Amino acid sequence: MPYDLEEQEKLAELKTWWEQYGTFVAGVLAVAAIALAGWQGWRIWQDRQAQQAGGLYEALLRASQAGDAKALRDAAGALLEDYPGTLYASLGALTSASFQFRRGDLKNARAQLQWVLERSPSAELRDLARLRLAAVLLDEGSPDEALKLLDAPHAAPYAAQYAALKGDVLVAKRQSAQAKAAYRLALEKADARNDAFRASVQMRLDALGG
Repeated sequence: MPYDLEEQEKLAELKTWWEQYGTFVAGVLAVAAIALAGWQGWRIWQDRQAQQAGGLYEALLRASQAGDAKALRDAAGALLEDYPGTLYASLGALTSASFQFRRGDLKNARAQLQWVLERSPSAELRDLARLRLAAVLLDEGSPDEALKLLDAPHAAPYAAQYAALKGDVLVAKRQSAQAKAAYRLALEKADARNDAFRASVQMRLDALGG
């Protein structure tokens, strides 16, 4: 009998507690369930977005290799419009820019690179786009604009390439002393294993008299 009485007291306490807090607890559990379902739905949506964007990027690569300008333009347009937040969009814009640059279409190459610079979620890809955009501006005869881009902060792995291109821009501006300094910096920052790059920079430095 004492045990039954104790049990009844506990049940009464539980009933009182539930009457006071049951609605709140049920609400918390409902919110948690909705949040979990939403998170799972978000992950599924993200995976689907990545798969679709990846398919478009593969189509873009095939078009680039085949020299199919229309197919490349269509794939790039779909990537940038429908999946702008994915890395595939940034990679697609960079690939499209390289394709247009090789064809001499500097205007479209610049537009693709500018998109990456302004919209890419990847700092590394933005650094790469900035470097390539500076090269396009140099080819267009805008060395001052190119220099502004090259003077912007960038990740250490790009230091040698930025310095080398800065040397090229300074040569175009007929500033030989500054160009030499940029080429020397490029050699200093270059990977010792990158023989081809180092040889190219050294040749340009030698052409200025070392």
